[in-house]
Amino acid sequence: MRLFPEGQRVGLGGAPLGNLLGAVSDAEAAATVEAAWSEGWRYFDTAPHYGLGLAEERLGAGLRGKPRNEYVLSSKVGRIIYDAPYAATDDEGFAVDTTRRRRWDFSRDGVLRSIEDSLRRIGTDRLDVVFVHDPDDHYEEAVATAFPALIELREQGVIGAIGSGMNQSAMLTRFVREIDIDVIMLAGRYTLIDPDGLDDVLPACLANDVQVVAVGVFNSGLMSQPRPAADATFNYEPAAQSLLDKANKLADVCESHHTTLPAAALAFPLAHPAVAGIAVGCRTPEEVRTNAALARTEIPAALWADLKSAGLLRADAPTP
Repeated sequence: MRLFPEGQRVGLGGAPLGNLLGAVSDAEAAATVEAAWSEGWRYFDTAPHYGLGLAEERLGAGLRGKPRNEYVLSSKVGRIIYDAPYAATDDEGFAVDTTRRRRWDFSRDGVLRSIEDSLRRIGTDRLDVVFVHDPDDHYEEAVATAFPALIELREQGVIGAIGSGMNQSAMLTRFVREIDIDVIMLAGRYTLIDPDGLDDVLPACLANDVQVVAVGVFNSGLMSQPRPAADATFNYEPAAQSLLDKANKLADVCESHHTTLPAAALAFPLAHPAVAGIAVGCRTPEEVRTNAALARTEIPAALWADLKSAGLLRADAPTP
């Protein structure tokens, strides 16, 4: 299936709608989804993990009334959301105070329950794509039960495509080579500052006709501004000085070509033939519009050559 419509290769990542690293109001979340729609974005990704179901509910509310056949919707399995007897503040990065909790579950019953719960929270009749989410410590269960359940649902026509979403490339490479999947969500491992997916998962995807949705293209903030802040994060932790130095050198070259680091960071993954598109996490309508404008920016071809000659970009990285 085509994940992104012709001529539009940017979609909305839903983690910020679940209050990732800070609260977002219901109204702001709705306006963010509407802004993405207005910009022509037609790929929307979410997960039960994001805000303990809050992101799914908010995305569903924002998409209510939109023609269902005009957009692609993905969510994930691997964590079950359940109710506890008392409220508590989430301890996994989402600013929510709720009775909801999460637990790992890659069993067949867990997959079926997770999908049913997601459909209810989103308020839709189908998920176009389902990813096995973060099975880093659960490889055996994912292979033995989660993927077979998803393959069965795909064969029944219940879901359109299946895959896995992770922050590492090694296990994704195994899944691409060993499991009949359609797509992966590669988080932070094919970016302007960290293109290491070139070593394993991207060649495997090309060889096995697996599409890639690249996410985390700013590496959690390091490349989201023309110049990285001194307290910028990389993979949601304080960035090492070596990474800050490299980001500033990348910014120097971008500025010499009259463009910006975030514009180049958005454009870079899209040049790889395995990458179908990117999903960008946004928490406000302004962020959507800013990223949409960056994605439309014309990047001078000479920029990529200069980055490679300066040793800031691998020589084997495909560029626009």
